[in-house]
Amino acid sequence: TSGGFPNLTASGCSCSSGWTGTGCNVCTTSSACQTAWAAVNGNASASAGLAAASGVNDTLVCNTQPTVYAAGEISCQVNNPTLQSLFPLQSNLNILRTYNSSLSPLHNTSGTLLSPNGSSAAYAQLFYAGVEQFSCTASPCTQSTSGSTDTWTCSNLQCACFEGTAFCGGVPSLSLNGTINALSGSLTVSCNGNTCNFQQQVLNGLFGSSGLALQGCVFGECVSQAVIDSSNANSTSTGSNSSQLGGGVIAGLAVMSALLGAGIIAIVWGLLLQRAARNKPFDGGAAGGIGVRWSDVSYFIRPSGTFKGSIFSPSGHAYGEKTILDGVSGTIGPGMLMAVLGPSGAGKTTLVELIAGKPKSGLFTGSITFPPLPAGKRPRVAFVPQTDVLPAFLTVREALIFAASLRLPESLSEERKAAIVDAVIEKLGLEGVAETRIGATDGSGRGISGGEARRVSIGLELVGCPDILVCDEPTSGLDSVSAWRVVSVLKEVARGGGGLFGAIEGEKNNSRGVAVICSVHQPSSRLYHAFDSVMLLSHGRALYSGPGGLAPAQHFKAIRDAEVAQDSISEMPEYEEGYNVADYLLEIASVAPVGLFSSSRVMESTVNQSQDFSGPSASPTADEKPAGAADVEALSNRSKPSRGDYATTFLTQFQVLCGREWKIIRRDKTLFLTHVTIAAILGVFCGGLYFHTGITIAGFQSRVGCLFFLGSLTAFSSLSALYNVVEVRSLFVRERSNSYYSPTAWLLSRILFDVIPLRVLPTIIVSTITYWMAGLSPEASRFFKFLFILVLYTLAMTLWNFFLATSFRNGGIAILISALSALYQMTYAGFFVHLTSIPPVLRWLQWLCPLKFCLEALSVNEVGSGLTIQDTLQGVPISISAAVMMQILFGFDLSSYYRDVLVLFAFIAGLGLLVIGVVWYKVREQR
Repeated sequence: TSGGFPNLTASGCSCSSGWTGTGCNVCTTSSACQTAWAAVNGNASASAGLAAASGVNDTLVCNTQPTVYAAGEISCQVNNPTLQSLFPLQSNLNILRTYNSSLSPLHNTSGTLLSPNGSSAAYAQLFYAGVEQFSCTASPCTQSTSGSTDTWTCSNLQCACFEGTAFCGGVPSLSLNGTINALSGSLTVSCNGNTCNFQQQVLNGLFGSSGLALQGCVFGECVSQAVIDSSNANSTSTGSNSSQLGGGVIAGLAVMSALLGAGIIAIVWGLLLQRAARNKPFDGGAAGGIGVRWSDVSYFIRPSGTFKGSIFSPSGHAYGEKTILDGVSGTIGPGMLMAVLGPSGAGKTTLVELIAGKPKSGLFTGSITFPPLPAGKRPRVAFVPQTDVLPAFLTVREALIFAASLRLPESLSEERKAAIVDAVIEKLGLEGVAETRIGATDGSGRGISGGEARRVSIGLELVGCPDILVCDEPTSGLDSVSAWRVVSVLKEVARGGGGLFGAIEGEKNNSRGVAVICSVHQPSSRLYHAFDSVMLLSHGRALYSGPGGLAPAQHFKAIRDAEVAQDSISEMPEYEEGYNVADYLLEIASVAPVGLFSSSRVMESTVNQSQDFSGPSASPTADEKPAGAADVEALSNRSKPSRGDYATTFLTQFQVLCGREWKIIRRDKTLFLTHVTIAAILGVFCGGLYFHTGITIAGFQSRVGCLFFLGSLTAFSSLSALYNVVEVRSLFVRERSNSYYSPTAWLLSRILFDVIPLRVLPTIIVSTITYWMAGLSPEASRFFKFLFILVLYTLAMTLWNFFLATSFRNGGIAILISALSALYQMTYAGFFVHLTSIPPVLRWLQWLCPLKFCLEALSVNEVGSGLTIQDTLQGVPISISAAVMMQILFGFDLSSYYRDVLVLFAFIAGLGLLVIGVVWYKVREQR
């Protein structure tokens, strides 16, 4: 009314009684509000917005709490070291918050309502040395209360800088004009007590996640008591601060939910299949009664550098091929024990592997049939390789039970399977070592003897009750006593060992004899005479195939006598009475030049001595087949296992494999204890190295260095996962070739018992110790997000090393590539070199670097806690958000945490699929 400024004294330019703040527009008493209202409006009601209500209290009061009912003022001091180093005088910020303009008696100086359209709004003014520098508006706004914290969130922020002021061009070198005018997006004002934070994306980047800190804040709102009463009466809660989930969080939760759902569905489906398999009726375990006939079997190896499209000779073979077998024919009936003899390189191992259906890398022709089964149907053929590959940490009984659990039908009870194992142990004479650990079969560790290991290898095949048993040099490396015991067992198996179910009380013995074929290098006379029939190979051709004993010597004596009778010089040595027939046959095979004996001549001389097969379902003989016919497709199909080859369901395979892995990890604690101990030591070392890292610029670099060290440590420590797979690879290949289990089941069990005890647990130990010793963010949520990232990176690195171990047979090459890949990741992680400084032609490689995403997520998680760097540069105090320094030094994006999580998940999924593919199609037996 006097023409001066409202709420100011006439002299001294100070606030009138009851008013405070910059501009004197923050009320402190109710009487000040009433006096001001009466001076402008007389005695008019101050509750126009509540006119419809009767009996309301329209007395004006001053609300000094952060909560706004209609429209309230905030006046605060801006105390930021970085800002004060540039602008040393006092800065103040006023914020007028309009929550419901229709309920407010307040008008601005121009006489218009604060929010003409009735929406909520915020209006901010920054003063420096009493002069307004810039103002901002934002609308609409929402108000929420959580505990003692009141939060205002507004959208559509717009700011305007006043040209020529100190902040906006008064000092050209320090002008903030462009920055202030560009402020946009959302605005958040959170207040707790007399401290508030002015938050916006750019300001958060400069001053930390808490934005611009405001201190000494005073609140004042002239409002009708009726408005306060009405708002409190209508409020059903204190207005808890419920923040919406971001897109990254939603995507991550969706991925996790999908994986969890897929896992649950897989388990339920596995349980249903397992139950169905266990409820199937048992067929009684009939075995044996099946013979083997091979006709005109040839095998060739391509010379190096050729391929499947090589030019073939008129005979149908590629030029330059090396012949291993050339038109070999033979036969064996059930209940018979055959010895395949010949010097080294004669083709013995190749022949028995083809009969057993082992995958071969060369070309082969001919037919292999199993009378009386129809052509194309394959019986249960067990193969015992020349080298014993056995689980070292299992006992003999446990190894046999493991094989029985996977090779016998699930409908057979555990008690009956155990009875079969007991029968096998008794047959093989292994009662004395049944509870002894097998140990290393290469002589590097204590365990059972070589002869006992050979019998265990045979037992692993016998528990499956095979129809045909094929052994590759079962007596090699054994003394005469052990060799005789092995051959005796094989002879007993041939006579009736296939009916092992007959050992179970109440079970009918359906054995009909098993055909047993053994390649033997140089048997003693006693061993030789244990075999029922003999095949003699030389240079890949069959010199003899027929009964054993003295029959082969008599056969070759007849040939020699025929040559002498024709007055021709015979190159065949003469057999002396009492001489070891096996040595005599090997001598003949060794001195016989290629072509000395025609295959037709030999086979014509012995075909009448070989056992023949009859019956309506018998396969046609080689003579009955058209000339040049060869069942190549049948041989090829036998080398490709299908899902039907497994006797048990996937879930049972996984359970049995997990049981074995658990026994191994309990008995061999060295690797587990070493990982845990080293993790604890490295955690203490790393924590001591970065102990209570400061918040200076150097301290911040040390924080990121600590995170980088943990990521690099994870990359190198996962090398042991590679070695573990290389170490068990041979056992897996042997068991897979005999259809023990699915490669996926094996891989899952390896991941479960390698990742959790040897990767995840040590990672948690070293990370937890380092985290709290280094003084990283104390918030629990930040700590668990930190662990989550490192666990994801550990999984990615473990799968990467699994991929290398399964891709390369040579473990040294795999280790070299793994070490080089770890160095590559350290280069592109962003710690040693700024990613934007890398030439564009090489910069794209950062997207193939999991460590880059791991380090970025860890760094963002750390600075996201509101970390502020406080330092002094050349006497000037600096207080700046660590996020700004992170972007300057390393180029990491503050909003990239959840993106990095999804990228790490993508690495895990991609590497997992690669590992599964390599294990299925590459890690297989190839002879």
